[in-house]
Formats: sequence, C-alpha cells, structure tokens
Amino acid sequence: MTATHFGFQTVDERDKARRVRGVFDSVAPRYDLMNDLMSGGLHRVWKAYTVMVANLREGDRVLDIAGGTGDLALAFSKKVGASGEVVHTDINEAMLHTGRDRLINKGVVLPTVVCDAEHLPFPDGHFDLVSVAFGLRNMTHKDKALAEMARVLKSRGRLLVLEFSKVAAPLKKIYDLYSFQVLPRLGEWVAGDADSYRYLAESIRMHPGQEELKTLMQHQGFGHVDFHNMTGGVVALHVGVKC
Repeated sequence: MTATHFGFQTVDERDKARRVRGVFDSVAPRYDLMNDLMSGGLHRVWKAYTVMVANLREGDRVLDIAGGTGDLALAFSKKVGASGEVVHTDINEAMLHTGRDRLINKGVVLPTVVCDAEHLPFPDGHFDLVSVAFGLRNMTHKDKALAEMARVLKSRGRLLVLEFSKVAAPLKKIYDLYSFQVLPRLGEWVAGDADSYRYLAESIRMHPGQEELKTLMQHQGFGHVDFHNMTGGVVALHVGVKC
C-alpha cells in the first residue's frame, strides 16, 4: 500500500480520490450556503481579490480547475469576453453539475469538463491563466497536479492558487476551536453532515503552508512565485509565473 493522508487519517492513496469524491458528493447541494456561513461571506472577498489579481484581458484563455459551483469561472468569463475562453472543470461530477446549472441559470454557457488535475486533457501551452480555488489541498499528488498546470500554460502564463493556509500564530487557538468544534456542528445543522466538514478542517491542517507551497510551485516549473495572505493567513493566494 502506498499511503497518503485523508484529513488526519492514513489511507491507501488509491482510496483517497474515492473518499474525497464522497465528501463533495455530500456537500454539493449546500456548498454555496455553507461557504457563506463558514466564512461569514469572506470567501466572496477572497475570490474577488483573486479575480482582480488575475487581471484578465479580452480574448484570454482560462482554465478553472476544481471550479465547483462556478464562482470564479463566472467572474473570469465576464473579463475575457466573447473572444476569450473559460473552461470550467472539476473531478467531482456532483459539484460540476451544480456549477454548470448555476452558470446556465445566469445565462452563461461555458465548456464544462470532468477531469483529474493530475492528468489534464488539454494541449501544452494552451492557457494564459490557470486557477484552482480551495481544491489543491484535496489532490493526492500535488506535485503532479502543479506540473500539469504548468504544462498547459503558455510561456509566462500564470497560475493562481487560492487555498486555506497557515494562520497567524495569535489566531491559532481560536481558529482551531472554530474549525474542530463549531464547523462540524454547523455542517451537521445545515448540511446534515458533520464528518465531511470535520475532514475539510483536517485537510487544511495537512496542506502545505505558505512558504512550503511556494517552494513546491517553484520546483514544478514556476520561476517566480509570490503569495498574498488574507484574513491573517486563514487563506493565501499564490501566484506563479511559468518559466
């Protein structure tokens, strides 16, 4: 058995994708509502900042990985216009269907693809920008996924990774209390699923911190990487430029 982590558990890496899929199958129907409740609406600010940093132009090509319910894909589509392209992807069909329906309800039809970030079905050097928001920490082989993201980017193309990160030390105790006591109860109350939200809290703790993720991105083809902490390091936006 090749072991990896699923939250704080050690599991066979072949089983991790199935378990993660089960989590997001469960949370998909209430995902947007739970995001608002969990973050006090701050996830909208984090994503708006990401869109601003993306600084997209008319005609740009964008790949949104782990695009879920389509917040970023929708915002990006407004920036690239009719001559641009935004491809909305996720490995989880339930999340992708929820996002596709939400986009259609807003009058936006985008290419929608179920795919694994470790094996992207796109040609080399195709995209100006790749984004992944709150999805990298769930990937089994982050190095492979980042290398694939670099592969499909044009030279000097950019990768934006928006993800939960290592919180500032003065906030750690209250953040842990919220994550492991309040969050699972909120998940049980709203979504009828405490275990999935307990996993989400654990997966954040197992994810590389700011400097560690920066180094990992540099090792996978991104020559210049910066990160921007938000909300005391609860979330960080890493921006990598392909060599």
